[in-house]
Amino acid sequence: MRVRYGRWSGTQDPFPADVSPDEVLEELADDLLGGYDPDEALARLLSRGLSQRGGGRVAGLHDLRRRVEEARRRELGRLGLEGPLRDVERRLADIVATERTALELADDDAATADRAAQLDALPRDVAARLAALRDYDWHDTRAAEAFAALLDELRRDVATATFGRLAGALGGMQPGDVERLRELLADLNALIARRDRGDDVSADFAAFKQRHGDLLPGDPATLDELLEELARRMAAMSRLLAGLDADQRAQLADLAGQVLGDLDLAFHSDALQRSLRAQFPELGWNAGPDGALPSGATDGSLADTVDWVEHLQSYDDLADALGQDYPGARLEDVDEEALRAALGDDAVHDLRALREVERVLEEAGAASRQQGRLELTPRGIRRLGERSLARIYDRAVGGGAGGHRARGVGGDGELTGATRELRFGDPFRLDVGRTVRNAIVRGGAGGVRGDAPGRVRLHPDDFELAESERRVRAATVLLLDMSFSMPLRGNWVPAKRVALALQSLIDGKYPEDRFYVVGFSDYARRLAPRDLLATGWERVYGTNMQHAFMLARRLLGAHPDAEGHVIMVTDGEPTAHLEGDVPLFAWPPERRTLQLTMVEAARLARTGATLNVFLLDHDPGAAAFVEQMVGAYGGRIFYPDLDDLGSVVVRDFLAARRR
Repeated sequence: MRVRYGRWSGTQDPFPADVSPDEVLEELADDLLGGYDPDEALARLLSRGLSQRGGGRVAGLHDLRRRVEEARRRELGRLGLEGPLRDVERRLADIVATERTALELADDDAATADRAAQLDALPRDVAARLAALRDYDWHDTRAAEAFAALLDELRRDVATATFGRLAGALGGMQPGDVERLRELLADLNALIARRDRGDDVSADFAAFKQRHGDLLPGDPATLDELLEELARRMAAMSRLLAGLDADQRAQLADLAGQVLGDLDLAFHSDALQRSLRAQFPELGWNAGPDGALPSGATDGSLADTVDWVEHLQSYDDLADALGQDYPGARLEDVDEEALRAALGDDAVHDLRALREVERVLEEAGAASRQQGRLELTPRGIRRLGERSLARIYDRAVGGGAGGHRARGVGGDGELTGATRELRFGDPFRLDVGRTVRNAIVRGGAGGVRGDAPGRVRLHPDDFELAESERRVRAATVLLLDMSFSMPLRGNWVPAKRVALALQSLIDGKYPEDRFYVVGFSDYARRLAPRDLLATGWERVYGTNMQHAFMLARRLLGAHPDAEGHVIMVTDGEPTAHLEGDVPLFAWPPERRTLQLTMVEAARLARTGATLNVFLLDHDPGAAAFVEQMVGAYGGRIFYPDLDDLGSVVVRDFLAARRR
């Protein structure tokens, strides 16, 4: 075995999801048997999650989405939409208070009185107050320096709030920085215009990166990657403004215009926003963030508040992706990094496990995509039956199933002349010649003992089984009630699980036997294993046991030398019969329906077949008829609990095969 090591990138999963196809099929079984198609059953599984070996559990999409929504609700209380205006208002109040204190201590009464009057006349509007103070002649040096620092911070804050990391790379947003940002936006708008005309801008974008690369966030590989980041930022800014009332929105827009104070920059910014809104309309432009309140635990700066709005949007996007209820939804749409930021590494591990579900089914050959739809393969149906049998088996026998033995004593059957490799559990019936030959052929590896000529050393791999003809065969027909009452009483899925389990048991342990499934409601029809998944209960009235017995007799008649077994799983008495080819239904049951059903039961009994009826959730009338029928023509009636249905049927079948 060769092992390759690579540099840790932070994306590798040190504990990969351990999802097996058998576990997936076990989780899908009830939905598949309940009538959901494989795509619907898979979607339901992904929504609810699945259990794993060792008692662990993979969280489903529904739980992950619920946790994301809870995290968003907690995040809602951290900041508020009015925080930026309140923050500027509070800082201006502190600066004005410092100036007033200095004026009160000053010696020049005339000068201080004029300045105090200007402070008294300041407007209440935050943006207007900021504009008035920009023209104010400060008396106190500390107040003047604090106001200048506030303007510098606001300039950086507004630019970062509008352009995100792109503006953050500029630093202080001094006149030279504003000029560089203006040039970048002008070049970017020109690139977009050429691309919209249909030009190939790959080379132009490379030149753009070479010129402005130190300002570009995250070294974007393509123009669309850069535009998407800018679009998310500018959309978040528009959502913040949309969440404010008209007066606050005007104040914040006025404040932003004042601190940047560049008409060309505003022109290029507006042009870029129009282009981004057309390219990314799904980002919720000008829609206030759902549930956001005016105030929160703290008041953040404008950039912090836009970060917060963008973060809330990331929760919304993540919840939508986890919901998978939009056209073309795929699990690959869920952003792992966003999920990790919201819920941690365990949630990412669960997501990766969910992504493995369909892949392991396809790799195991249990399912495949046909024209875009997921379908179980014959191997998948067989494995589903094996899982159903395994689920039932422990309750049925609690140990080995035993051999397939004939009545009385006798040999293992006539040898066929064929051999095969001996497997664990086979009778120790060696073909001596083939076994010794295998050991001699292996002589180069030590088969013939060099110190004892003529002696052969046998190895377990040399053993070959002499196959014999199986003389004892059985034909079993399972009659499965498909009438409307079965699902109403919760009997349908356990009954279909029994059918798949018996199919798997007979195919695996008794390959010479024959097994048939007949579904019956208003009339009866033969079902293949795939039909057990495709066929659901039927919205028709009628339990036509007469037709079911007729079909069972015909199927058993094809195997005159086999032991005949008929197993009927039902929850009622006969309420329909055939008149010619037409089923007739009546409730309460008509006398003719009961008579014709008894006639067919008598004909079935004359074939020598045994009849075992498993009566589920029955009413007294149904039990009375079935008891009369099996009493008159032989057979047995069982009244199993629904949870024990499979174990009772399998145990009785195995007991019959051993007799």
